[in-house]
Order: sequence, then structure tokens, then C-alpha cells
Amino acid sequence: MGSWLVSLLRDWKDRFTPYKDWIGELKSPEVLKADAMAGLTVALVLIPQSMAYAQLAGLPAQVGLYASFLPVMVAAIFGSSRQLGTGPVAIVSIMSAAAMQPFAAQGLPIETIVIYSAMLALMIGIFQLSLGLLRMGVLVDFLSHPVVVGFTNAGALIIATSQVPKLFGLNVKPDQFEHSYQFWWATITSLGDTKPTTLALGAFALATLIVLKKYAPRLPGVLITVLITTVLSWAVDYGHMGGSIIGDIKKGLPSFSLPVVEMSFQNFVSLAMTAVMIGLIGFVEAISIAKAMASQTRQRLSANQELVGQGLANITSGVFGGYAVSGSFSRSAVNFASGAITGFSSLITGLLVGVTLLYLTALLYHLPQATLAAVIIMAVVNLIKISPIKHAWKVEPHDGVVAVATFLATLAFAPHLDKGILLGVVLSLGLFLYRTMSPALVEVARDADGTMRDAAAHSLKTSDTIAVYRFDGDLYFANTGYLEGKLLNNVAQKPALKVLILDMESIDQVDSTGEEMLEKLADRLKFAGIEFYIARAKLRVYEAFQRSGLAKHIGEERFFRERKYAINYAKEQFGDAIDIEPFQHYIPAETK
Repeated sequence: MGSWLVSLLRDWKDRFTPYKDWIGELKSPEVLKADAMAGLTVALVLIPQSMAYAQLAGLPAQVGLYASFLPVMVAAIFGSSRQLGTGPVAIVSIMSAAAMQPFAAQGLPIETIVIYSAMLALMIGIFQLSLGLLRMGVLVDFLSHPVVVGFTNAGALIIATSQVPKLFGLNVKPDQFEHSYQFWWATITSLGDTKPTTLALGAFALATLIVLKKYAPRLPGVLITVLITTVLSWAVDYGHMGGSIIGDIKKGLPSFSLPVVEMSFQNFVSLAMTAVMIGLIGFVEAISIAKAMASQTRQRLSANQELVGQGLANITSGVFGGYAVSGSFSRSAVNFASGAITGFSSLITGLLVGVTLLYLTALLYHLPQATLAAVIIMAVVNLIKISPIKHAWKVEPHDGVVAVATFLATLAFAPHLDKGILLGVVLSLGLFLYRTMSPALVEVARDADGTMRDAAAHSLKTSDTIAVYRFDGDLYFANTGYLEGKLLNNVAQKPALKVLILDMESIDQVDSTGEEMLEKLADRLKFAGIEFYIARAKLRVYEAFQRSGLAKHIGEERFFRERKYAINYAKEQFGDAIDIEPFQHYIPAETK
């Protein structure tokens, strides 16, 4: 315990200085130029996106800019990925909005909702930072790929449909309804109130984004669309024509302020549970794109270090007026494609957002809400992918079931998206437990090629007096009864059996329930006059048997490194009383 603590404390020192790995490269003018251009390119995408995602989260536009200022730089300095673009993202934004819905339903003013959102970001940051410092990044593995795929597809669909009223100029908002299906029905029934001007501008923005992405993917399509529609809005006085615009955006940099607000203990616990869920989902999104880029750049990537970076970014966002952030697929791809070499590119991005907050917010006054809706729809439509679900089904049908169930549950429980995730996690763990409750137990015999193979599958002759069984799985409380029952049933079918050999090569661990079962099995076989041998047990498993006394109880001379040694030992003990002909091919003279 003491050595582990010393190692952990020594590890913490390095956790806060990962930038040392790349800061020396900035001495090169080529690296500086490449990072500066990449940072500028990402900023041109991030500024309009951050305002759109803030609106998605039910927050004022400047909150998105606050979350895109210091958090972007902090994540780059303390994370392990050099190209990961951190900031507001669609999935986290919609989850943050869902977490705020109960408070909004109470009629709390937007200023209080902003503080609650900042508090949520702070909680997420503390959770992620704690996981990183305690080297517990493996916890994110509980969110299996099928769960993430199912949730992402459902989340993208929910996000895209939530923007439809803004495209049509409808006075329908998701936070007005307890369930998303109620919002969808209200949207459909309100289509008769569509504002033609809003629909025309929204359709134009969406078409512009699609055309630019298809025919000029290297151009900053989001920025170009925002500029064109904002100029159009100003030229025709879109706001006075009944169109919805961004309006005044608070000018200036965010100030440090702890998000402190009175709330009940029940609300605090609910917010904390949501923070855990968002923290895990956000990190899965971040580490996925970071791994994809690291595989191409061959740079070292640490999940625990990335947790530290993402955690500190969320803490910074929480205390500087922002909301929850994560790694962005789209902006990271832009950063990587633009030639970013080090984390300095994200520093440039953050500084440019700061410049926008100081001097350029007035230029965004006439930005149409329909344009931001189009930006969000285009950003999330690429997240809707059916092929990964089909692939998961082909590999393991249970994974396909988990993906589909998570997708349907997320839609059904929306806007309470965390319930869909929890159901997916529980289902995936339950199906895994179900699969491991009955691993393969096969009797093996020697094939013509000299290998020991499944006798039934390959039509190999077996012996009535000596049997070798292979168990393909760990031995723990959920499957000990299965193994015991199968072995005893097989023994009952061999009345002349004198020796039973259990091949434990595939067993990596045995718990106390499994160990107790083996002890009782040995006693039952001994009472029936059958010798019980164990072959190819791993060292850690055998050492556990020595500590528990099972090795002594069975007899240490009955444990063998190889099955062939166990067979020859049985031949020495019983002579012609047993038939080892099904195992004789290539058996050497050694007995131990």
C-alpha cells in the first residue's frame, strides 16, 4: 500500500507537466507557423459552433464563447493529445440542457440556470480529474462500444429534431415538455404556423453548409455561412420581420467566480449523478478521437493524462462562467487536417476566442437563430451511423441487442438521456454475465496432427477409463455450478472412468466459490474411486490454490504442467487398467 501511494504521488507530479513533451518544439518557426494556421482555422469553426451549442444547452451565446476561451487552452496544456480540440460539443450540450430542465421547469431565471450549468461543469471536472489522478481511466470501459454507438445515434437524432422549430420559425421549445415525444408531436402539429422568411433563411443556411462541405471542404463552411446569413439578416432587417436573431452578446472576458447557489440535497445528488454520466460520455468522445489521431501521428497517448486535461478544462469552464466541455470530433479533425503539430494550436484558438469576446461580439448581433440551428444539424447528422450497429450484430448478436436497446431507451427516456445510458450499461453487463455463466466444457482427444482437440467436434475417439476436459472461461461464482454439473453428468456416462483430468489453461482466475467447488468435486470423485488431476493451471491460479490449501487437499503431485504428463502419470499408476490409446500420438517418455 505504501509503495503504491508513493508511486501515485510521484505520478501526480508528471500529471501537471505534460506540455514539456512538446513545448521545446515551438523553437522551430515551421512548427509555430503550422500551429498558428491550424489554431486560426479551428477558431473560425469554433466561434459560431460554440454559440450554437450554448443555445442547444439552453444558455446565452456568450456562455458558449466563455467555454471556448480558457478551457480550450487548459485542455491543450494538461492533456496528452496534441491535436484534440476541446470545447462545447453537441452531445454534452444536450445532456447539460436535460440536466437543467428540472430547474428551468421551476421558473428559475436564466442567470440561475447559467450558474447551475457552471456548477455541473465544475462537478464533471472534479470527477474526471479525480479519475485521472487515481489512475482509474479504466472505468470508462464500462461504457462499451455498443452502448456508446446506440446512445450517440439517439442523441444525434434528438439534437437534430430539437432544432427543427428554429428552422421553421415555430414557438415550440424542448424544455416546455416532460418527454421528447411530446415535443415532437407539438412540432408536427405546429407546422401550420411556419414563418416563410425563417424557413427560407434556414433552408438557405442548411443548403450552403451542405454545398460547401461537399464541393469546398477545405473552406471554413460554418464561418462563411454565418457571415452570409448575418449580412443578409442585417440587410433585410430580419429581426424586425419577425425573425429570431442572436441579439446582444455580452462583451468582455469572463471573470473568476465560484458557481455557488442554494439547492436541496436531492438536487445536488441528482446533479452529481448527471455529472458522472456526462463525465464518462464526454471522455469517451474525447479519447476516441484522440486515439484516432495518435494512431496516425504515433504520439504517446495516456487515458489518465487526458482525464486530467479534460477535468481541468471543465473545472476552468465552471469557474469562468462556461458550461460542460469535451473533445470535439469535428474540430479535432479540422485541427489535425490543418497541420497542427503541438498543443500550441489550441492556445491560438483560445486567444482568438478571447479577441472575439473583447472586440467582435457586436458583429454577431444580426446572426439568425435559424443559421445556428442549421449549424447544429450539420454537426450532428454525421453522428447518425447505422453501420456500426450492424457490425456489432455480426460480431456478437448480444452487442447488437445492447446497441439497439440503448438507442430505443435513450429516445424513450429523452430528455433524461442518462437513463438510456444506464440501461445500456446494465444490459451489456448482464449479457456478458449470461455468456460467461456457461462457457464451453469439452472433452479432448489427440488428433492426427498431434494436437488435443474437441473430440465431439472432430469425431475423435475417447477413452472410457481416462478423460481430459477443457474449460474455456474463468471460474467464478456464476458458473461454478455449471462446471460441476457438466463434469458430474459426463462422469455418470462413463461408469468405468478411473481418472479425470481438468485442463485449466483457459482459466485466468478462480474466486473462492470456484475454489470451494473444486474441493468438493475432488472429494466426490475420490468417494467414487476416480482420481482427479489438474493440468496447465496458471501460476497465479496455482499459487491461490496453495494459499487456500486446495493444492495440498487434492495432492500437489496431481498438478501437472502439461496434459501429456498427467496422462503418463495415470498410466504409471493404473497400468493396463486404463486405455490411453486416444492420447498416445506423440506422447514423450517424461512423466512430469
